[in-house]
Amino acid sequence: MSLVRLNIKGISYSQTQNGAYALILNEVDGDRKLPIVIGAFEAQSIAIALEKEIRPPRPLTHDLFKNFADRFDIVVKQVIIHKLVDGVFYSSLICERDKIEEIIDARTSDAIALALRFHAPIFTYKNILDKAGIYLKVNPKKEDEEQDSILVDDLIVEEIEAASVEQEGYKNASLEELHKLLDEAVNNEDYETAAKLRDEISKR
Repeated sequence: MSLVRLNIKGISYSQTQNGAYALILNEVDGDRKLPIVIGAFEAQSIAIALEKEIRPPRPLTHDLFKNFADRFDIVVKQVIIHKLVDGVFYSSLICERDKIEEIIDARTSDAIALALRFHAPIFTYKNILDKAGIYLKVNPKKEDEEQDSILVDDLIVEEIEAASVEQEGYKNASLEELHKLLDEAVNNEDYETAAKLRDEISKR
């Protein structure tokens, strides 16, 4: 299976889950976006790693891991998001020490936080992006404005009707209805709802 490289586009506030954020990964050689819901701590850690000028007074957990790895000459070479099961993304850290490569299982949010600290590339498999990626129509002017912004402000929009539908409600909807709700969520740039709808469609 071929690998597709991803970049971090930004982080948006969750509109339906308190304390949750949506991490938006962008296909390097394409237009698809991969939204992943993450916790507040991981979002903070990723944002700090993206913002070079922010230095926490004491090391965060991911900083501690980086310092530990540096001390023992362990390098994270790359991160691969290798599996998607019931809406949960699974990732691996490809590490190297003394020219010996090891693969370590990790939560995707932790893996990306570490990838940033090690300046390691992030990949996923094409079949995962085909299954979970969504196309977005981006305003070029807004795209330019977002380049220096960690928090993707234009993703913070008012909840549309689809966002008010609970996950349980999705199970009773037909595939046609789900695709319609997905289109509405994408058009309104509601990544979190789009991700939930996409996961429900994938289960079918």
